[in-house]
Amino acid sequence: MILITGAGGQLGRCFQKLAPDYPELKFLFATSSDLDITSRRAVNAFFKKNNITWVLNCAAYTAVDKAESEPARARAVNVTGAANLAHACAETGAGMVHFSTDYVYHNRQNTPFREDDATSPKGVYARTKLAGEKAVQRMLPGAMIVRTSWVYAREGANFVNTMVRLGNERPELRVVFDQIGTPTYAPDMAEAVLHLVQKVEKDELAQEKLEGIWHYSNEGVCSWYDFACAVMEIAGLNCRVLPIESREYPTPALRPPFSVLNKGKIKEAFGLTIPHWRESLKRSLQDDQD
Repeated sequence: MILITGAGGQLGRCFQKLAPDYPELKFLFATSSDLDITSRRAVNAFFKKNNITWVLNCAAYTAVDKAESEPARARAVNVTGAANLAHACAETGAGMVHFSTDYVYHNRQNTPFREDDATSPKGVYARTKLAGEKAVQRMLPGAMIVRTSWVYAREGANFVNTMVRLGNERPELRVVFDQIGTPTYAPDMAEAVLHLVQKVEKDELAQEKLEGIWHYSNEGVCSWYDFACAVMEIAGLNCRVLPIESREYPTPALRPPFSVLNKGKIKEAFGLTIPHWRESLKRSLQDDQD
């Protein structure tokens, strides 16, 4: 049984939509009301009740700015919750895929980050996500940790949906141009992970090959300004997008100025083909119109 935590979030919902495409895999979808991952007792009881063989941990406190005023809540989910799941997996022999973030990188560099590059998280969200990674690795050294960036899906609160809504409401928007990264279409990442889990289940891939830190985002590079312009263009919205500097749009939490992820490791190890971000954005917005 594959447990999907955070099943009500945008990545969790992507796994729910993909599940029928993997009839040989059995899934159990849990929202925070179904399972309180911040309670080790609750997690252990849940594992005893259900035959969990994998955990795909999509649960996370992702309100980046709000985390600055709610550090205890962010830590409870991103660190304690992740550790509790990893501990249960270690006790039962289950595998685990834990999703993390490009926010762990806040270094001043201009080449895509590799998995072994130094981390330098700024802010509560970034620090708790990195601490969560380390907690998972301590509890379950064989876990797969996937760092990703700029995640969006057709549903949920995300940049693309916000741009579409504002693009329909306003004639003009101002978007930062000095934060560089890569969008990730959540269904692409979910499908890549399920592909790997299925290969392990079919004995076509040794589970230990998944161990460690991996990067996954779509291909290509852009700024948030470029991303917004593409949304308006592809969605056919008549909204002008103007570039601004980050200092003109201050936020409680600092954003990484450059967080492009190098995907060479995951592509070479597993033969994955990753779509370009514009291609996936087109699919997302076109699906929305169907």
